[in-house]
Amino acid sequence: MKKIALLTLLALTSLTAFAKQQTVTLVVPTMNCVTCPFTVKKALQNVEGVSKAEVTFETKLAVVTFDDEKTTVNTLTEATKNVGYPSTIK
Repeated sequence: MKKIALLTLLALTSLTAFAKQQTVTLVVPTMNCVTCPFTVKKALQNVEGVSKAEVTFETKLAVVTFDDEKTTVNTLTEATKNVGYPSTIK
């Protein structure tokens, strides 16, 4: 029984070893006021797996760091679109 538990633990550990932090830059062209980035940032932070989101009005960019085992770039762009700010990969 201990052998099975150890093998299971090793298998789970090796699976999580493949998870990797990714960073993507999104263009959010419809941000037209200085408060828009707050909405976009909050939407991105609410996506499971996002560890950091920096959104800048002047450049209309969102730089997002996320765990690629928990979310995808498509999910991130959907999150911004769902709050009224469609985005694309830069």
